Amino acid sequence: MDAPHDPHNGGAVVRSCDAFGVQRLHVIERYESFLVARSVATGSEKWVDVFRYESAAEAADELRKRGHEFIATDPDGELWPDDLRRVARPALVIGNERQGIAADLRALCTRAVRVPMRGFTDSVNLSVCTAILLAAAVPGRPGDLPESERRRLYARGLFSTTPRAAEVLLEAAGREGAGGMRYP
Repeated sequence: MDAPHDPHNGGAVVRSCDAFGVQRLHVIERYESFLVARSVATGSEKWVDVFRYESAAEAADELRKRGHEFIATDPDGELWPDDLRRVARPALVIGNERQGIAADLRALCTRAVRVPMRGFTDSVNLSVCTAILLAAAVPGRPGDLPESERRRLYARGLFSTTPRAAEVLLEAAGREGAGGMRYP
């Protein structure tokens, strides 16, 4: 996401990432911190990892290391949503609510995808756009989280949803040190 402004959009995008099994959301915070309306995210903020960057170059370095291809969202894009299934590791670039995708980030994109419009409107909200494109891009992908990462996420979820989790873990660590039960 490029410089998102509205926390409701932030929450909706995080929720869509969770719904479609997208673990990592990368955000360029050009003007302000990325905020997530928890009332919209409905708990998804506990599961999705948000990576924050100050510049497009910083984000590009990280995503290119992981083998991602930058795909811009653009009303005149040459790709249709279903074409995303054939892109090995797409990094969908979603623009700001007002300015769209900044020129420096747009220059990193090798292709662009459009959301088809059949009615009289010429655009949809950025969180709606994200959900449409994720729904098209995800089917048939096996996922790429190693088992150790899946276990870490599960443990994080248990910790964030279990009452007094920190106390329970401290107590367990004390028992372990005193020759008590060991926990994996």
